[in-house]
Amino acid sequence: MEEFKTVEVTTDFLIIGPGMAGTGAGVEAAHWAKENNLKVTIVDKAAMERSGAVGMGLSAINQYQGENSPVDYLSYVRQDLMGCCRDDLVMDISRHVNGSVHMMENYGLPIWLDADGNYVHEGRWQLMINGESYKAIVAEAAKNAVGMDNIIERVFVLRLLLDKNDKKKVAGAIGFNVRGPEIYVFKFKACLVCAGGAVHVFKPRSTGEGLGRAWYPPWNAGSSSYLTTTAGAEMSSQEVVFIPGRYKDGYGPVGAWFLLFKATATSATGFNYMGEGLAEGGELHNWPPYGEVKPIPTCLRNHLMMIEMFQKGDGPILIHTDKAIAKLASAAGDDKKAYAKAMKKLEAEAWEDFLDMTISQAILWASKDVFPEEGPSEIMPSEPYFIGSHSGASGAWTSGPEDIQTEESKKEYFWGYNRMTTIKGLFAAGDAVGNSSHKFSSGSFTEGRIAAKAAIKYIVDNPEMPEFDSAEVDKIKEAIVLPLKHYEEHKNYTTMGTATKKYPQPVEEVNPNFITPKMVIFRLNKIMDEYVAGCGSQYNCSSITLNIALDLLKLLKEDLSKLAARSYHELLRCWENIHRVQIAEAHTRHKLFREETRWPGYYYRTDFRKMDNEKWGKVFANSVYDAEKDEFTMIARPLYHLVEITKVVGMV
Repeated sequence: MEEFKTVEVTTDFLIIGPGMAGTGAGVEAAHWAKENNLKVTIVDKAAMERSGAVGMGLSAINQYQGENSPVDYLSYVRQDLMGCCRDDLVMDISRHVNGSVHMMENYGLPIWLDADGNYVHEGRWQLMINGESYKAIVAEAAKNAVGMDNIIERVFVLRLLLDKNDKKKVAGAIGFNVRGPEIYVFKFKACLVCAGGAVHVFKPRSTGEGLGRAWYPPWNAGSSSYLTTTAGAEMSSQEVVFIPGRYKDGYGPVGAWFLLFKATATSATGFNYMGEGLAEGGELHNWPPYGEVKPIPTCLRNHLMMIEMFQKGDGPILIHTDKAIAKLASAAGDDKKAYAKAMKKLEAEAWEDFLDMTISQAILWASKDVFPEEGPSEIMPSEPYFIGSHSGASGAWTSGPEDIQTEESKKEYFWGYNRMTTIKGLFAAGDAVGNSSHKFSSGSFTEGRIAAKAAIKYIVDNPEMPEFDSAEVDKIKEAIVLPLKHYEEHKNYTTMGTATKKYPQPVEEVNPNFITPKMVIFRLNKIMDEYVAGCGSQYNCSSITLNIALDLLKLLKEDLSKLAARSYHELLRCWENIHRVQIAEAHTRHKLFREETRWPGYYYRTDFRKMDNEKWGKVFANSVYDAEKDEFTMIARPLYHLVEITKVVGMV
């Protein structure tokens, strides 16, 4: 083992995880920091140009208000989350997001324009873009604003440090270089956590050669949740996973097909299950009031799909790309040349939708000789993901803006600084914030800006530099390198897993003295899939299965102290899995706490099969974790609707 050296970084404001929220934060923080002579530092475990959920590109900006009001957007979000969202957080993003989109366009992001120079909408809230380089464009803006000398890449932050004199105040962070023997210790006055959601907590549908393929970025390991949770911040809605319906195996997007191309989906025999669900006496009317108003909430669209696949056996579900393209091309009339030209244009747009953001789906289509203009393709629900920026809601419980609050809500939703968690100086944005869903990329960028401005204000109001306990830092340093030591100490117990000239690609190591990160993730995936409502259990769970999962997770947590790493890359995988196990337990406890099925199509409590609006329709399920005792405390926080909505405004 090489000797690890310690790199100390002192700054005023640290941004952890510059995805879309982090880049927005960088741009905004740099402006206000310059006015106040403060230093801003950004740390990324990857390379900022392609990190985060938009790293591979995007084919649309999914939140743009246009002429719509914040109340209009709130009506859509509240409906989609079956009534459970923080109105103040949603409207706060909504009122600022247009400005963020215009900023991105000024940075050079190509937004589609029609013949009159107007934005091309995919749906009511979505704008079509040429977005393969979306992240690179906004990352460049953040780099220019903050300065390259203040950006640290390839460093994984694994733990926050609290003020030694005030355990309700953040003071620093610690992490390590994923490419070499360096431990980084950050000292700051405030920080922003925006390190993404979590994937691979549940077993993915992709196995074998496809292992690791997912809809959400596979490198997102629940770090936002881990950092805020272990710091003692109150968390919210950790039970609300997101299960997107996507093209089978490649996880290709369906939004453009449904909204732009107006495609329809049916069961295998051609049954229009969506129409049937909406019809009088249909399944959607069993979930009032959310199943009775368009647009149908995402979870209920999944629910209808699952009924066809798992109950009726009328799968797979087919999206009729051929019919959609033919119908659009028919607008060219009887002119064969015009029709052929229209078909060619639509076919190119169909492939571009994938090439902008999910190249693997285009490769899969090509390898299977799929021609979208000639026949339908399969879609299906994925495994669960933790994501606070899309149609899920898990994340930290944060203060909202003061000016939107009612007298009643202000007592619960506001405590001084916008997007600050219940830990002083610790802010959150993007996937790290709970109950402000449907912000997507532009909204996350906007929330990063909101949080960064508030954080700089906090620093100006609290200029003293907090101090953390150096003994605690030394203890974490030892824990960081422990997996490397475990491997070195015990690697000769067996020859399996050791690369040789004869076997340059070793098989997975089996050793009674340690466990590898791959074996940990397999165990975690199996527990969550079978007992906590993964796709293998058809998204079903009960108090019995959830308690079994908690027992198994306890055993798994004991084995985490025996993790072994053969390289710096595996050291990263070890710590990512420690983060995943933490959010897995939080999720399981939240599911156990909320005794109802509020999001059918995301998960089902088979012992509580219906919504219970009287008990659970007016509260959020929250939790606080005590790291010293390794204990969760569950809390029901009041849900206040700040605006009375009489008409739901949909996506289309």
